[in-house]
Amino acid sequence: MFKNNKKTLLLHSCCAPCSTTAIERLKDSYEIALYYYNPNIMPAAEYEKRLAEQRRFASIQDLELFTGEYETDIFIRDTKGLEDEREGGERCRRCIALRLNKTAQAAISKGFESIATTLSVSPHKNTALINTILSEIGRCYTLNPLLEDFKKKDGFKKSLELSKKYGLYRQSYCGCVFSRLKK
Repeated sequence: MFKNNKKTLLLHSCCAPCSTTAIERLKDSYEIALYYYNPNIMPAAEYEKRLAEQRRFASIQDLELFTGEYETDIFIRDTKGLEDEREGGERCRRCIALRLNKTAQAAISKGFESIATTLSVSPHKNTALINTILSEIGRCYTLNPLLEDFKKKDGFKKSLELSKKYGLYRQSYCGCVFSRLKK
């Protein structure tokens, strides 16, 4: 699976557009594979559309893509009672923790040294919260967490440009059924 002597990184990806900036910044320093685990994305047709775009972009970038199970029941269970929370609140914290825990488990089983996530590309996501969760999970699984703020250095703007360049589908909500209902 690993092709060279670079450090290995399993990059959790929420979608192809957000992965563009992260991959561009990390590809020279890490041997990257993508992990698509997003049980928060609903409806299933939206999930599949985003997954198809992630597969297409991974192929363009010649990156391996691993996919977790589509476990909406686990997301609903873990966020029960938080349906009316604002975006960025406790519901989001639990959602991020769920996805990054699964990423860490996949990283261990596949022999990766480090984990990261594309979630910080979004201007709507709290990078400090994401990195706190990533740090905790890294310690639990003895993985190196890559604590990045991909929206810095015009990362979000760059993701828009790269999405356009590659003709990637860009969604209008994070994927969570509850954030969609709030629009």
